[in-house]
Amino acid sequence: MVTKKTWDEFRQAGLLWFINSILHAFGWAIVVDLDDAADKVIGVYPARVKFRGFGVHSTTEGFIKLHKYMLDNAEELYKESLK
Repeated sequence: MVTKKTWDEFRQAGLLWFINSILHAFGWAIVVDLDDAADKVIGVYPARVKFRGFGVHSTTEGFIKLHKYMLDNAEELYKESLK
């Protein structure tokens, strides 16, 4: 099963932050270009970066989004794992 999702959904779930937290260990990141006026994703690409982690505020926000996603989707994720 594959269900196409948007980059906005990926970002709102905290998954972009989470994956970039891992990628930073290797000097990489997924970069999302936004149209600020429309708050729309206009491009996404991998990049080499000098970043190595996020600040306290971004990390806290990231975990809140990620935990909310897990809370809202735990039952469905569990059921999918049994198939």
